[in-house]
Amino acid sequence: MKCGLLGRKLGHSYSPQIHGLLGDYSYDLFEKEPEELTAFLKDGDFTGINVTIPYKKDVIPYLDALSPAAQKIGSVNTIVRRADGSLFGHNSDYFGFVSLVKHSGIAVEGKKVLVLGSGGTSNMVVTALRDLCAAPVVISRSGENNYGNLHLHSDASVIVNATPVGMYPNTGVSPIDLNRFPKLDGVLDVIYNPAKTQLLLDAESLGIPHENGLWMLVAQAKEASEYFTGKKLPDSCIEKIHGILSRQMMNIVLIGMPGCGKSTIGNLLARKLGRKFVDADEEIIQLAGKSIPEIFAQDGEEIFREWETMALEHLGKQSGLVIATGGGCVTRQRNYPALHQNGSIVWLERDLSLLPTDGRPLSQSNRLEEMYAVRKPLYEAFADVRVANTGSPEDTVTEILSKLEELS
Repeated sequence: MKCGLLGRKLGHSYSPQIHGLLGDYSYDLFEKEPEELTAFLKDGDFTGINVTIPYKKDVIPYLDALSPAAQKIGSVNTIVRRADGSLFGHNSDYFGFVSLVKHSGIAVEGKKVLVLGSGGTSNMVVTALRDLCAAPVVISRSGENNYGNLHLHSDASVIVNATPVGMYPNTGVSPIDLNRFPKLDGVLDVIYNPAKTQLLLDAESLGIPHENGLWMLVAQAKEASEYFTGKKLPDSCIEKIHGILSRQMMNIVLIGMPGCGKSTIGNLLARKLGRKFVDADEEIIQLAGKSIPEIFAQDGEEIFREWETMALEHLGKQSGLVIATGGGCVTRQRNYPALHQNGSIVWLERDLSLLPTDGRPLSQSNRLEEMYAVRKPLYEAFADVRVANTGSPEDTVTEILSKLEELS
């Protein structure tokens, strides 16, 4: 069997990995320009393909039959070449989204649900929500219900983001202000990279249940695989693969006082996990074109903090890294969402008497006890877990991994 993903600009896709875990068949990426679509669909060498932007509607004229879900939604993301050569189209995103809603625990039945966006994904979400007995309202830029009259919908119970706003690499922006919806019971975002879009970070800060689109991605792939192979798969495989991807994509971010061992532990963690280790200080040096002591001496701490924030925003939006931060990164609240959007944050603690000060401008110019008194509550606010770096580096790494496992 030869399967794959059809799209125009695919870049990095998790689909090959997901399908590799789902079944024993090849799964390739088919990047095609619009003028190549006809030849590929008529004569392409494939048994089954998934379809992504921008071809979910464009492929329909080439198909000989559609599933009820594809007919209802008006778009296709799964195509199977039948034994007689005919092409059958289905929409497994529908199953994926319904599975996401159920997994999230967010109740939608009888609820007013705002669906942000009016594209193909929005059509699928609206169809699924209606079948779940919800009352969806589409919010678009220029429709009857738009971003200019959101005050009419302040009674919404659930919000679903079906737009690309906040998606990697353009992270840190949200399509709406959640403070305008005091009755929210839940927020769903079909985006899965970053793990927490700004919309989901806002929901988290307000204590609103929320979930990203990774579960939907895996669930739709599971149903697509069933169409490809004709074999039913247990729903339990969704949770298993979701867990694998979640752990793989999540950054491990180390915070703590200067000299507490973040670089040593970070390097060891990265080697153990087969990940890339990055030191935020090295990223700052590259961006600024000068050493950190030179930045402090020539430009001052405030300019250094600007460079630091730029570095953390760049690193934080990436996936699967081990990141060692500077000791003072917690002094800027805006660094928290940059690190938290794709990361589990580990506060590495070490006795102040064991912290070196050589080559550390602030450690040399400020009493460590005073610095720690200011930063301790900030480390506590940033951290998902805290680990004492008092034993061997290997023991510290083991404890970090254990606590992160509990966190997941």
